[in-house]
Amino acid sequence: MIVNGKHYRTIWLKEGDHATVQVIDQPKLPHAFAIRDLRTVEDFRAAIQDMTIRGAGLIGATAGYGMYIAALTSPDKGYLKFIEESAATLAATRPTASNLAWAVNRQLGAIRACSTRAETVRAAFATANTIADEDAESCRRIGDYGKALIQAISARKHGETVHILTHCNAGWLAFVDYGSATAPIYAAFDAGVKVHVWVDETRPRNQGASLTAWELGQHGVPHDLIPDNAGGHLMQHGMVDLVITGTDRVTRNGDAANKIGTYLKAVAAKDNRIPFYVALPSSTFDFDRVDGVTSIPIEERDADEVRFITGKTADGRIEAVQICPDSTPARNWGFDVTPARLITRLICERGVCDATEASILSLFPEKRL
Repeated sequence: MIVNGKHYRTIWLKEGDHATVQVIDQPKLPHAFAIRDLRTVEDFRAAIQDMTIRGAGLIGATAGYGMYIAALTSPDKGYLKFIEESAATLAATRPTASNLAWAVNRQLGAIRACSTRAETVRAAFATANTIADEDAESCRRIGDYGKALIQAISARKHGETVHILTHCNAGWLAFVDYGSATAPIYAAFDAGVKVHVWVDETRPRNQGASLTAWELGQHGVPHDLIPDNAGGHLMQHGMVDLVITGTDRVTRNGDAANKIGTYLKAVAAKDNRIPFYVALPSSTFDFDRVDGVTSIPIEERDADEVRFITGKTADGRIEAVQICPDSTPARNWGFDVTPARLITRLICERGVCDATEASILSLFPEKRL
């Protein structure tokens, strides 16, 4: 992604300093673009937990680099124990995204194959870079596959604008580069297809308003921010041609966990015969789970994320304000599960498939039981 004329990934090694990993401080967006340094395992744990970084792919890449830093900062004696304890710390930060455990376990596999601490550090470094590079390349390929779907709709509309609705942020900021749900949008836009995006605000953390809208604006993609509850109205009135969302975990049979509110958009899309696509890299599949509604762990976050909202005041200050009575309790589930029956197709770096076990396994034959 280009920001103010410069290309950025969401995570990278500080130039000239392989002991420091840098990330974009996402809670400061869209009002400030800031970089945060991560140097210790605790830095990585906090960055994932407090959502300095967020999004399935980026959580995985951050965990990968966190494991490298664990190896780099481990003591000479007992280094493997330190790394394994660090792995448990990182894996416990957020429960829903499958990329987190996937990246930690991938690093553990590479590390346990080593016989010395120095070899371990080199292997963890290489694996972290590979995870990040693969995530970016997977998203680029998702963009190519998804672009064809948008182009087909554009052709049916004789070149008129294709209106796309998305929920939360499954963009460049949620991955290492390109994004999942936004990758097809960027690819289609860059290919000259007329597109317009309806951006759900995505309460309570407003990732659509603060992140997706910012991303699309940086890329020059036409878009409008809408309240979360407006999507069904737009669909009823023929103002949405397709829905594309990301996901934090997809089960073997095609159920998809994504930001809270995604299920409602899928129901509305089904009722209005609008295609509902879910975009994801293969690292987001969880082939060990079948029934997403009953088996995917759903994170419940701090109630104050619901009770307070942060924004820019008229005089330019960033402040949090309370939006409910002092005594009002709140609950804050971070995700919901969209059953496979409501998903038109899945888009991943290996191709496009139906949200069924048979169709998914046609792209991943190595996962057959």
